[in-house]
Amino acid sequence: MTQITKAVFPVGGMGSRFLPATKAIPKELLPIIDKPLIQYAVEEAIDAGIETLIFITSSSKHAISDHFDPMPDLREKFAKNKPHLAEKLDTLPLSVKRVFVPQGQPLGLGHAVLQAETLIDEDEMFAVILADDFIPGSNNPLKPLIEASNNGLASVSVERVAKDRLSSYGVIKPCRWDGAVTSVEEIIEKPTQGKAPSDYGVIGRYVLPHSIFSYLKLIQQDQSGEIQLTDALRALMGADGLQAVKLQDRRFDCGSQEGFVLANLFVAMQNSDLKQSIKKEVGDK
Repeated sequence: MTQITKAVFPVGGMGSRFLPATKAIPKELLPIIDKPLIQYAVEEAIDAGIETLIFITSSSKHAISDHFDPMPDLREKFAKNKPHLAEKLDTLPLSVKRVFVPQGQPLGLGHAVLQAETLIDEDEMFAVILADDFIPGSNNPLKPLIEASNNGLASVSVERVAKDRLSSYGVIKPCRWDGAVTSVEEIIEKPTQGKAPSDYGVIGRYVLPHSIFSYLKLIQQDQSGEIQLTDALRALMGADGLQAVKLQDRRFDCGSQEGFVLANLFVAMQNSDLKQSIKKEVGDK
């Protein structure tokens, strides 16, 4: 398996769909029950062998760094009388490195990824994880991307998307599927209705080579003023190839209010006490 030890987390977005909550709280810290989205994403990365976490952030996101701080004073306070709370402070193994890079301006996902260039070696592949895409299943979605990238090609995670939502995604045209993996013939960012090459939308898990940075530097801002990672992937695909891996578990788009509420409900229903309370409250209503 390809050894990939670095993951990039673009966390500099404004979270406008969750205002006013995100006026002071980064959207990545919004909790699914009692654990924030970014912690789920980081745990997924560490489980897949990631050793260095690169957060592409903004000046207003200091709370993300605080969340992963060991906080020894608070630990000491809880250790004596509330050890179960002290354990909850273990948000990150001490062996894992954290790097915070300011994005400067929120100019899109491609621009955010580009900020990590100096931290990635030229012969190194790296992961990109979007915490908004919450994937709570038992199968780590990053591992099959890493495995697929053994051949040195970039890999993106895809799932089937309802036709009326394809205009919100990067959409691929797959070649022949080999199990859960396929080469990509075409990739389009947010196709207009009827123009999507398939119903497979790209979701927030990627494994990319260092060469992606060269293509990102050539991409012009789109009509919304953003540099799209999809445009760089299209250029990379034409030169070196691109492959897609089907997501095996359910995903919740927690960048939307609907997805965030459903994710909380899904996780709550896995807890026997919460499940009983929910059924009692809404079962007969």
